[in-house]
Amino acid sequence: MRIEAKFVKSASQLSEVPELGIPEIAIMGRSNVGKSSTINSLTNRKSLAKSSNTPGKTKLINYFQISFEKDSFALVDLPGVGYAKVSKSQKIEWERKLGEFIQKREEISLFIYLIDSRHPNLEIDAGVLAYLESLDKKVLAVYTKTDKLKKNELNRLKMKNQNSIFLSNLKRDGISELRERILNEI
Repeated sequence: MRIEAKFVKSASQLSEVPELGIPEIAIMGRSNVGKSSTINSLTNRKSLAKSSNTPGKTKLINYFQISFEKDSFALVDLPGVGYAKVSKSQKIEWERKLGEFIQKREEISLFIYLIDSRHPNLEIDAGVLAYLESLDKKVLAVYTKTDKLKKNELNRLKMKNQNSIFLSNLKRDGISELRERILNEI
């Protein structure tokens, strides 16, 4: 599959978001869940999205224009939810702007919500998923870091979450399935 990808723009608020005229796919999850690694795996690029070991590194709404063969879409990298090494006031401001973006951005056709497969039952993930589903938007749960699980742990997780995708950016497992699901939504 021929893939083209480029960074378009970072926005700190809804009024700064680019109008590209193509479907938008938003990717989000807790801090350090592997959003940047997933974006890089999806696009076959090593450093399109900057990854870090520091939680809360993504502070802005980052737009990437992606083409899989002839189909184009905007991949929207949203700041991580939950823990981040920032002040409480900055975290509250991020959450306000993120909530406004999620509620008002009608161009988003799919939310990809990443969950660390080693911690699949966290209250914060369940809460964000329920919130996104309440907006009547399509939501796809993607479990990351599956290479860190034992085979029987992964099998149990798959049995409980049959409509999800199970991803290992390290081993490249689940990448083609994720691309296919995205193409079905745009």
